[in-house]
Amino acid sequence: MQELIQKLQEEAGLTEAQARQAITTVKNFVVDKFPMLESAADKLFGE
Repeated sequence: MQELIQKLQEEAGLTEAQARQAITTVKNFVVDKFPMLESAADKLFGE
């Protein structure tokens, strides 16, 4: 997940905290819309 955080910092100009929150928001959105993907989302986003 650190690679994604760095990419968000570089390309979107986010702070590390903002990047982490963006990732959490996307993960939660995916899980809310597609509960069957929760395990995959956890693995993808490193939790």
